[in-house]
Amino acid sequence: MRLTAPSGPSGHVRAILFLLLAAGLTPGCGNVNAVLEKVSEARQLAADLVVQFTKASGAADRAVMADTDETSVAFARESRQASDAVQKDLGTLRPMLDSLGFSEETRLLNEFANKFAEYRTLDQRILDLAVENTNLKAQRLAFGPAQDAADAFRDALNAATAAAGKDEGAWHVQALAANAVRTVREIQVLQAPHIANADEAVMTRMEKEMATSESAARKAIDALRPLLPPGAQGHLRTATAALDRFTDLNMQIIVLSRKNTNVRSLALSLDEKRKITASCEESLQALQAALAKRGFTNIRER
Repeated sequence: MRLTAPSGPSGHVRAILFLLLAAGLTPGCGNVNAVLEKVSEARQLAADLVVQFTKASGAADRAVMADTDETSVAFARESRQASDAVQKDLGTLRPMLDSLGFSEETRLLNEFANKFAEYRTLDQRILDLAVENTNLKAQRLAFGPAQDAADAFRDALNAATAAAGKDEGAWHVQALAANAVRTVREIQVLQAPHIANADEAVMTRMEKEMATSESAARKAIDALRPLLPPGAQGHLRTATAALDRFTDLNMQIIVLSRKNTNVRSLALSLDEKRKITASCEESLQALQAALAKRGFTNIRER
């Protein structure tokens, strides 16, 4: 049987009875207050769902964009806490809607819950990648220790060529030293695009170019060794040690860059997460709109 809003001189009283009957309750002052309180609380919980979901999504985005490990971890923790709050609100709101007999609102809540479960699985994956920060760590190595090692290599070769003097063979020494420094700089130039790239084939090509440049640098060092006087050999050993340190750091950069956790987490955030987030928000908006119609606002007095 379909219930329709009553009319007549006792509009408010009849409207209350209508609401109670729709909710499956018997008339009474206590029941009136109970229904109204439950509807109000349901609206508040739905509003809190929106707030907590927005906080969870925003904090996750900040975790992906963070430029330090500490801030990334902090934002990831904030996002997980807000997601836990969403889950708690879901557990509280569902039985409340059931007790009120709000079938449409229950359907919308379950729709959101299913989408949120999918969202949370994806978000966990994104956060796990974001806090690893492998691209960020690779970048720090490239512009920190690796840069220092490359500069030390250059300085040691400059000292070696200076110690070699200005005889007729000095031009050959200087050319070999310059070529060695140039090839190391070629490796450095490739580090930044390698860190930023997500294409396996492109990264493999860059690594082959790096290996070729490293080989050229070592050949230049080997060619320099017999050309330098005994007083310059110490500088050459220093240069060799710096080159070894640089190539070891470059290998660490490649390993971190290959994991691509920052690049992957950003890609997921901009594509898959953006879509599921929008879908979750639509369900929450529909739930709030449905709850807003409950109560006296949709009952006409005559």
